[in-house]
Order: sequence, then C-alpha cells, then structure tokens
Amino acid sequence: MGKLDNKIAVVTGAGRGIGKDIATRFASEGAKVAVVSRTESNSQAAADAINAAHPGAARAYAVDVADANATAELGKRILADFDHVDILVNNAGVTKDGLLLRMSEADWDAVLDTNLKGAFNMVKAFQRSILKQKGARIINISSVIGLIGNAGQANYAASKAGLIGFTKSLAREFAGRGVTANAIAPGFIETDMTHVLNDEVKAEVLKKIPLGSFGQSADIAAAALFLASEEARYITGQVLTVDGGMVM
Repeated sequence: MGKLDNKIAVVTGAGRGIGKDIATRFASEGAKVAVVSRTESNSQAAADAINAAHPGAARAYAVDVADANATAELGKRILADFDHVDILVNNAGVTKDGLLLRMSEADWDAVLDTNLKGAFNMVKAFQRSILKQKGARIINISSVIGLIGNAGQANYAASKAGLIGFTKSLAREFAGRGVTANAIAPGFIETDMTHVLNDEVKAEVLKKIPLGSFGQSADIAAAALFLASEEARYITGQVLTVDGGMVM
C-alpha cells in the first residue's frame, strides 16, 4: 500500500523541477495527480513521464495561475475529471530579480500575481471540494527568502512571506473541517534555474549552508509527501524549512 492510495492531488508548477518531483513522488505512493503547468508542452511531458512509471496516475493541464478566471475554469475541468481533490500543492512560482531602486511595477506585479495570488486562485478553485474531504491537505511551497529576505529579491521575498501568512490563515479557517494547511520553505535547491549560476556564486552560497551541500528537489518532494500523508494529520499552520541549516 502507498501512503496516498486513492487520493487525488493537484500540483501546480509541476512541469519541471520541484513540482514535477512532488507529482512523481505522490504518484509513486498511489495518488492520482493533476499535473498543472503554465504550458501544455511542459505539463504533458511531465504527465507522460509519470505515467511511464505509474500507468494512469497523471493527467496534464495548462493554466496561468495568476489568471483568476482561467484558474476557476481549470478547477471545474479537474473536478469533472477526478470528482474531488484531497491534496493541493501550490508550487507555481516565478522570479524577476532586481534591486528595488530599479524594479518596475510590472516585475513586482508579475511575481506577486503568480506566487501569492496564484495560490489564492487555486485554493478558491478547489476549496469547496477540499472542505468536503476528510483529512484534506493544502501545501504551499514558500522559500527561506520569505523568512530572511534577500537583496535584489524584494518582490520574491514579499510573495513568499505572504504565502506563509496565507498558509497560517488557511490553517485556522479550515481546521474545523479537519483540513490541514502547511508551508515548505526550501533553501538552495539544485534545479534547472540554479544550474546557470557560476561556480563563484555557488561557493559563496555553500558557505552559508551548515550541512555543506545543496538540496535536491527530491528533498522537497519527501517533505511534501510527509505533510500530505496521514502521519502529518496533527500538523497545521507550520513552516517546514528544508535548507540544510541555512535558517535556524
């Protein structure tokens, strides 16, 4: 038996990286997964890869989570296909880095709209179904940057800090229905986006990590699996920091 047998999960930003690994791990534990990405090509490729290992476990969907109307329609499609949702993972996120002195309103809005409003839109799309499911889970992927801030990432830090506040409020509002809401705050995780950093930058980051190594997306997927499982039934409103000790 898998830890998520007979569960229906929706994972955003699942076309690659952390989101793809979360969706894959969920499928390996028996869940049926709605793989959501901004582009149809990414979501379909990820779903195909999951289905190759776990036949029939994944279906692909494309949406810009920042678009409230499109997200509401997506919710209807997924509920029509799966009937209900037990687990929602809000992982979709973007960065548009720059010092605040030069940051445009468009770059601020783009990051807040995807990273924070996108989570709001997804919860709104599925909240009625989630509230009807015993032991349903909401997991929001924040960041250590939302806890400590970072020069050149005021928009990203604000979005990820806001996601933590959103999570805690959800936990209080939904607790009466037995629904838990928690956040994961990854540290420096090796993904396609971090591979472009030069060795000097990576060396400086490593100095700040007590465990002395970068994390893997599988580490975040393992944390998400725990929070989605029955083992975490009595945990809500918390931030699980997976960062090798960067933030203590």
